[in-house]
Amino acid sequence: MLAALLAELQLRKDEFKNQTVETIYFGGGTPSLLTPDELQSLIDEVYNNYKVTDTPEITLEANPDDLTPGRLKALADLPINRLSIGIQSFYEDDLKLMNRAHNTQEAKKCLSVATRYFDNISVDLIYGIPGQTNERWLANVETALSFGIPHISSYALTVEPRTALENFIKKGLINNVDDDLAREQFYILVEKLEENGFIHYELSNFGKSGYFSKNNTSYWLGKPYLGIGPSAHSFDGNVRGWNVSNNTKYIQSILKNSVPIETEKLTLKDRYNECVMTGLRTIWGVSLEKIEKDFGTDFKKYLLEQADTYLNRNLLYLDGDKLLVCKNGKFLSDGIAADLFKID
Repeated sequence: MLAALLAELQLRKDEFKNQTVETIYFGGGTPSLLTPDELQSLIDEVYNNYKVTDTPEITLEANPDDLTPGRLKALADLPINRLSIGIQSFYEDDLKLMNRAHNTQEAKKCLSVATRYFDNISVDLIYGIPGQTNERWLANVETALSFGIPHISSYALTVEPRTALENFIKKGLINNVDDDLAREQFYILVEKLEENGFIHYELSNFGKSGYFSKNNTSYWLGKPYLGIGPSAHSFDGNVRGWNVSNNTKYIQSILKNSVPIETEKLTLKDRYNECVMTGLRTIWGVSLEKIEKDFGTDFKKYLLEQADTYLNRNLLYLDGDKLLVCKNGKFLSDGIAADLFKID
């Protein structure tokens, strides 16, 4: 697999020859299982084949049970300068329900040690978990804050098909996800983090000044990106691509010097819809000037017509030429965006 990843980086360098790499992100699957030497070899291959900015953000996704003190020290000696840690919760009941491999003690020890070696750390937290009271959710957030973490990504629990969680709910062993409770906990999170100097810069992401995720921000601003490995997605501004998800098929194809990728050219409507969706999730909003420039006057007119109901209900507002979501509409951002889409 490692040899295939290195080979794909070489095979695809021409796709990115006009771009400067600003971020390198090891995510999806379990990248923290790679040895320091393996991680370094992948970083070196990027530098050998691509133009890289002087100060790239290099992030490693990891779970607390992977980040032992020795492991963290070894990672700190690499060019990696940001960790994204899947804490999810500091309560044993929640972790067991979500089938997480780590426990509360490992989560806390991991953060205690990680903060000695890394300044730029993000943690993931999940709200809306069955049985999770508002008080316990607030305690979760406060525990994360007690470690001085500068970035938090937080998501509502979703029940995926064919999982143990779905099975437990169907059998009545645990309650289903309560959307009203999830909404309450979302606003508890927003209030608590803003009190502590965090900026709610994207629907699910909160960062202190200077600690926004450059990698994720590039998605929301529509910048091109290159995804390496099985299931990885890429985007050049007009064409979206995704690698085959089967590991064996991926490796076999790369060994034949062929990238196993499917592509889809986005239509004008597709690009407009993505621009609206990503823009409304962020503090930068949707630029009416950009809509008119990129898609034409009719699209701008359509957007304002569709937004009118939400403007009157104080769920959207206009700030100059920017269309943004009001604070009380943030939890509904995706649903509001969908109503602004151009549909055939």
